[in-house]
Order: sequence, then structure tokens, then C-alpha cells
Amino acid sequence: MELGRHLRELFRLRTSAVVCILLGILAAVWVSYEIQLSPPGISPRSIEIASASTEVLVDTPFSAAVDLRQGRGSFEAMTSRATLLGNVIASPPVLEHIARRAHVPVEAIRAQPPLTPDFPRPIAQPGQEPAAKDILRLPQEYRINVQVDPSVPVLRVVSQAPTAAQAVTLANASIEGLEDFLDAVAAREATPPGDRIRLVRLGHSRGVVINGGVRLQASILAFLIVFGLSAAATIFLGRLLRGWREAEQQPVGDRPAPDGHFASFERAPADVR
Repeated sequence: MELGRHLRELFRLRTSAVVCILLGILAAVWVSYEIQLSPPGISPRSIEIASASTEVLVDTPFSAAVDLRQGRGSFEAMTSRATLLGNVIASPPVLEHIARRAHVPVEAIRAQPPLTPDFPRPIAQPGQEPAAKDILRLPQEYRINVQVDPSVPVLRVVSQAPTAAQAVTLANASIEGLEDFLDAVAAREATPPGDRIRLVRLGHSRGVVINGGVRLQASILAFLIVFGLSAAATIFLGRLLRGWREAEQQPVGDRPAPDGHFASFERAPADVR
């Protein structure tokens, strides 16, 4: 009821109502698209978030997963090695390899090492400590979450990026960057190929958008907020100006005195000649 009364009061001021609607439309477009004046153009903003995942088996050159001669101790040792490699992925040297593979700045990548019973909470890497402003740039960042199966030597990398294709590229680049780093270390240490760790891919990565429809939702929300605020300001100013004009047009004798009472004026008697 009150809303209808306020809208009717707003649309009596037609010019102001049109301005409020235009401001709401401009906010709806601005929150989802970047408007360029020189040269004139419009491009979508990166507000969607896509995710992809890939898994690899940490194995020996002569597969411990299929060789029955390998004992339980060897398998548990490879599981611990998988946890080690999961922490290595989040290290700065490997992130540089990942950034080159994914063709993104290394500063834009945020990596979280795997959680273990000894470290149940994520440990922030140097230079990657969370801040309040991170929520504003989250859709434009590239995130890597490394997970390790506690019972088998399997690494799982979950990536986030602005698009599904970029998320898949980042997930694959995480494993490829780790392989590049391990190859560089093995070459520097002259480790024989038969004594190196082998990473076996388990399936293919597939990316999906995890917040589909966010562009339309953000546009609608921005329109409602800006339109509501501008409409409230317009109604308030309209009432203020209307009250001001009514006060100016009120007769002097009917205006309230400073003490709050109406001033009374007696008409002077006419001169009697």
C-alpha cells in the first residue's frame, strides 16, 4: 500500500521518474559491462566464476599400482610423497611454471596446499595472505586448490578462473608446471630416469560455470538499489520543496510566531472625523 502511494507520488514528477529509471538502467549495465568512451564500446565484465578439476596418480617408474610385488609400505610411502608434491605445487617456483603454462600473470594465481590431519587449516603462502579487498577481485583471479587422498597416492587439483576454458587450462597447467619443476630439479641433480616420480593422468579436465546467471542477477539488483535510492531522494526533495513553497505562500497573519503561537493582529479603528 505504502509502496504504491510512493510510486504514484514519484510518477507525478515525470521528468524525475524518467531520470530515476535511466540511472537504474545505467547501473544495471555498468555492473555487468565495461563502458568505454574512447573509443566507444562495451565489453562484458568478469563476474562469472568457472571451475575445473583434474586428478593424477603419483607413481613409480615401474607402476606400484599394478605391480603385486610392491608391498603396503611402498604404497604408503607414495601417498606421503603425493602430500609432499601437493605442497610443492603451491610453492612460488612451481607457480611460475604454472603461470607460463596458463599464460597468466603469476601474481593473479592463488594456491592452497592440501589439508592434512597435522595441518587442518590452510596456511597462507608469502604474499598471498587473505585481505578484505580480495572479495572485490575474486572473479578476476585464478585459484588452485590442491587435495590429496589420505589413503591412496592421488593428487586432485581444483581450479577456478573467469571462464570454463581458462579453468581447464589452469588445471592442466598445474600438473604440467609441476612436471616442469620436477624435470628441472632432476636434471640439475642428475637423477636417472628410472629413479624419478611419474605422474599419471586420470581422465580429462572439464570446466563448468559455477555461478551461472550471476550477470542477470547482478544487473537486476543494481537497478533496484539505484532506482530505489534515487526515487527516495526525489520524493524527499519533492516534499521539501512543496513544503517550502507552501510556507512562502502562507499569509503573514497565519504564520506561527517564534514562540510557537500564531500572531494576532488587531485592525486599528478608523479615524472619526
